[in-house]
Amino acid sequence: MDEREILTRFKAGTLERDRAVRLLAGLKAVPGPVPEPVLPTATGPVASGTTGPATLGTTGPVAAKVPDAVMPEAHGRVPLPVPGPVRPRTRMPAQGPVPAPLSPADPSAALPQGLPQARRTDGAMDVEDRFAVVGIAGRYPLAPDLRAYWQNLREGRDTSSGAPLGRPGASPLSAGQRGHFLDGAADFDADFFGLTDRRARLIDPQERLFLETVWEALEDAGCTGTRLDALTGPGGASRGLGVFVGVSAADYSLVAAEAWARGGREMPDSGHWSVAGRLSGLLGLSGPAQAVDTAESSALVAVHLAVGALRRGECAAAVAGGVELLLHPSRGRQGVGEGVGAVVLKPLARALSDGDHVHAVVRSTSAGTGSWAGPSGLRETRGTTARRVGDAGAVTGIAALTAAVLQLRYGVLAPARGEDTATPWPRPRDARGHELPRTAVAEVTGATGPFDAYAVLEEFVPARRPGDGSGTGTGRNEADRVDGADGIDGAGEGSGSDGVGRGELILLSAPTPGHLAATATRLADWLASDNGRSGDTTTGDERVALVDVARALRVGREARACRIALIAHDLHQLVDSLREFVRSGVETGGAGGASGTHGVGAGVGGVRYADLRNGGTDPLGLGDVPETGDYLGALWRAGRVEQLTRLWLSGLDIDWAALESGPDAGKDLVPLPPSAFLRRSLWLGGQDGTREGTEEKGASG
Repeated sequence: MDEREILTRFKAGTLERDRAVRLLAGLKAVPGPVPEPVLPTATGPVASGTTGPATLGTTGPVAAKVPDAVMPEAHGRVPLPVPGPVRPRTRMPAQGPVPAPLSPADPSAALPQGLPQARRTDGAMDVEDRFAVVGIAGRYPLAPDLRAYWQNLREGRDTSSGAPLGRPGASPLSAGQRGHFLDGAADFDADFFGLTDRRARLIDPQERLFLETVWEALEDAGCTGTRLDALTGPGGASRGLGVFVGVSAADYSLVAAEAWARGGREMPDSGHWSVAGRLSGLLGLSGPAQAVDTAESSALVAVHLAVGALRRGECAAAVAGGVELLLHPSRGRQGVGEGVGAVVLKPLARALSDGDHVHAVVRSTSAGTGSWAGPSGLRETRGTTARRVGDAGAVTGIAALTAAVLQLRYGVLAPARGEDTATPWPRPRDARGHELPRTAVAEVTGATGPFDAYAVLEEFVPARRPGDGSGTGTGRNEADRVDGADGIDGAGEGSGSDGVGRGELILLSAPTPGHLAATATRLADWLASDNGRSGDTTTGDERVALVDVARALRVGREARACRIALIAHDLHQLVDSLREFVRSGVETGGAGGASGTHGVGAGVGGVRYADLRNGGTDPLGLGDVPETGDYLGALWRAGRVEQLTRLWLSGLDIDWAALESGPDAGKDLVPLPPSAFLRRSLWLGGQDGTREGTEEKGASG
């Protein structure tokens, strides 16, 4: 560090006075650069890694030691080898100079000083040392998804209730107490992740909930399947995705210990390592996997560690988040909260290059003693979050960050107190009247310790592209055109509400017929709602175009065993085809004439269905031939969509992202509703709870 950085860190409270004095003295005594100081672990957040002592930061990938019994149950994918042992150290990851406070009174000073400005004088974004939120998901009290969470934020809704009904185990609250709870906390979709019910019962519900939420965030980012494979970490290993999760509660172990004392036979895995480690093992990831416990700031510290790992090149992308469930009455208290949330982060330059949808930009993060030095126009704190989701422990930081991202996205300031109302949030302007991006700070200070963390966020304002227009398909590859002669229901041209006049190839898949029907229903309902048709006046979401839906499904989703393919000419036709497919009885094997085997049928309404669960995957072995890539590329360039579709339905996993890459790839990926989970109650000893709602659900605030 040079003198300026030392003084900046000292003023921000992240560097002790004695340490700063010694470093300044060292600059005068020792020529050349001075090594970065090693901070005592007592003054920084404690991150519980997967092996070895608690540390801050690592020099290489960290992978959890996943039990052998877990690894074979990964659905359809052999996990990559686990990297070598961790080399712990206690050095704080370098985060650059701490930005100055944001001053709402001076719009020209709205960006932190000492950091690269968000925009150059020519209006283009400066992407250096910026990180993009490319995927986001979460579940919070009375909010099974982020759309419901945003509506609760806008309305200032009181999400508190009495103790949740139907949850296995003793009531977590005393009579008269209220808290903020999730519905279905004991539920999990084991089949989706290739786990047996018995194995799933031995996994902490917090871990199961985080696993589902991360998958939703990855699908929101279009980062599953071949796009996940394309993330290369150090040494060229594929699936270079880091996992950082804040988790502090261990209620399930207490429940198990009590059951054991009464003669129970099952004990779940102990330790928070598995929340990050099992996910890494099931998905075959090669990036760092680390659990963090710094109380209320855990999730924001996880974000900080993820940014540090990205900056050091330890992974190409990272998932960061937190989870908190109250499952044992020993922690019951008035105002307790629950929730789970996750974000997918990439370096901004790579996100723009990959064509990702950017929800917001992370400008800087910090973890340790000392909080954000000054208020900004928007400041999400532990206090504002507690009023919305309760005293939610380790998930507090990601709930605050998610609230900030949503307000940046929609340009609306949510009420921070019950008597407030949502208000429009105009962009700040510089001294010359030019608009600047909105900025926000998510900050959590520890209630019982020196563990503070914050993240400075910025609105992402994409540059306008020549010829951009909703539903125009500008710059699309000619191979996207489907001729009726190809024999896949391409005859005729529609004049749908999205303005697309040619057919688009729609691909959808899931692990079982039931999952496929539920996912098709969810997509059809979403497209038929304001999100897909005429714009959502409540949330401000822009409508999607058919061409963007088609590309996001092909490029951003993993190909699972049960698959459907169709050609749609407009959104109306797509919705009708999906609903007709579901009505035709896919769960009984009747849809598409597939008869429940690996056959491929002509289908109802042009929808063709294949079930590859019992064999038949890639019968010609083309996936093992290096020349297959060139062959598929030639088919794509020649517009042979019918042949490509038949190969995909036969079980060949096609890298659509590689086929559609290049200057004519079209617009960025649009977020779509995630795959549907078929959740059921799974609890220790086979005790099943009902999925009834909570009593006395909250009213408007």
